[in-house]
Amino acid sequence: MTDKYSNAGLARLDHLRRVVIKECNYLIYTAEGLKQIDPQFRWLDAVEQNADLTERLDAFVSRFCRLQDTLGDKLLPAYLSMQLEPIGTVLDNLNRAEKLGLIASVADWIEARSLRNNLVHEYTEDVELLRQSILRALELVPMLETVTQKLCQ
Repeated sequence: MTDKYSNAGLARLDHLRRVVIKECNYLIYTAEGLKQIDPQFRWLDAVEQNADLTERLDAFVSRFCRLQDTLGDKLLPAYLSMQLEPIGTVLDNLNRAEKLGLIASVADWIEARSLRNNLVHEYTEDVELLRQSILRALELVPMLETVTQKLCQ
């Protein structure tokens, strides 16, 4: 590994760490605010009539998806590369991260990724599915926070 490559890799890793710390803080802030309004999200039954809450929900969904994408698709491969670990598919990287203790469960990570479709596409179709998806995503926020902390040490 050349000095130029390692310096560029370290700079990218440092940049991504700063980004995910901010993204994580914003996600936690938004999640806490949503939980304080109504922990069971009953307001979703009339979501179209409350633009303010819809915007808060959109912010949560966006921040949840963005943090997970940045962690899994960008920071994790950069981190593994700088640790001289092999880089592979997203699933390979997640399995390696689990073995290294960076993530607790590949299954939880995959579940969080799949929640994205429910969170983004189910506004008008199935309010109960959306509600359950939001509640589960909120339960997974601490996992994303823990991964952020481990990758940003």
